[in-house]
Amino acid sequence: MAWTRPRADSLTIAALLTALAAYGPLAVDVYLPSLPSIVADYGTTEEKVQLTLSLFFVGFALGQLLHGPLSDRFGRRPVLIAGTATFILASIMAALASSVDMLIVARFLQALGAASGSVLSRTVVRDVYGPERSARVMAYMAAAMGLAPSLGPMIGGQIEEFLGWRWNFAFVAAAAGLCLLAIISLLKETNPKFNPEAVNFGPMLRIFARLAAEPAYLGHALTLAFNFGGYFAFISASAFVFIEFLGLTPGVYGVCFGAAVLGGLSGNLTSGRLVRRVGSPRLVLWGGIAGAASGLAMAGLAWGGSTGVWQILIPMAVYTFGMGLIMPNTIAMAIAPWPHNAGAASSLLGFIQMVLSAAAGILVVWASDGTQLAMVTAIAIGGVGALLSHVWLGRRGRRPATAQ
Repeated sequence: MAWTRPRADSLTIAALLTALAAYGPLAVDVYLPSLPSIVADYGTTEEKVQLTLSLFFVGFALGQLLHGPLSDRFGRRPVLIAGTATFILASIMAALASSVDMLIVARFLQALGAASGSVLSRTVVRDVYGPERSARVMAYMAAAMGLAPSLGPMIGGQIEEFLGWRWNFAFVAAAAGLCLLAIISLLKETNPKFNPEAVNFGPMLRIFARLAAEPAYLGHALTLAFNFGGYFAFISASAFVFIEFLGLTPGVYGVCFGAAVLGGLSGNLTSGRLVRRVGSPRLVLWGGIAGAASGLAMAGLAWGGSTGVWQILIPMAVYTFGMGLIMPNTIAMAIAPWPHNAGAASSLLGFIQMVLSAAAGILVVWASDGTQLAMVTAIAIGGVGALLSHVWLGRRGRRPATAQ
């Protein structure tokens, strides 16, 4: 009996899409416990090493602008193969980097490749499951992906303590290598109709402008971007806050980081169970309220002089729970009305998300006074900004799922 690839909507393909979406976040989270060590090894500054994070997100943003239209023109599968191969080669370059500048360049290239998995995993979901089922599928995928930010720092902390920070990049290269083999052997093309104008500069800009002019799309994008921007402030500064300010070891910090972001896993599972019953807009509203309340509580404690691990971890777990409600539903609502430009819609969404996140990371490190104040203030701003974006824009002018 001849071997055939699994169905596009099979559990095998859902697992592969989850892994493709996860290896980018894993590349961020796994080396967070190593940031202070990288500063020491290269004899450089926190601000310089933080560029390995911020420019990763810039590269991730640019990559998302590229991969979506390319996949609309040439297909999801070849773009995924090229992007994953780029990620693997850049990860090896990062592991061998002889200077912090070389590491920054490698991280930028790594992000360009990783963006293909992030953009096209959700685009393939839209191709296969359509507008109605995609929010539920994305919620369960996001729940599984929640293991990456939870386990990544734990794994990275142990690798850092026993092998050194360079092995973190060897680890993610190996993980992406398995994904590449799975893409080649398992994934069918899911783009039903290639768009020959998708990569033409003029039409591409017109598509992006049309998307940005739609109030609901812009609202979903800003809700996602502000919410994730607060989370990225935590990613950018938490290693220095927990290890240098609060005195934790890299291994213990990895456990604390994982505990803080486990709320996101709970939020994703809750979303998957409730989205059919209460709808995506209401889940996003609940997530926005959770993010704003927890961010303000965390900032209030810090500015009131209350310093400690639990004063950060408990509110952050609530914040990531809200993020677990927000992310799959804003993504699904933003992309669903644009079936023939799903790649472009996913690309612009990710671009806005990553640009704002990179700016948040840079500002947090620039404003840091060695305590947690800059970090928690940025988290509060992200939570409030997400809630206001959803209330003012995200609930306006939603288009029918058949819109082009």
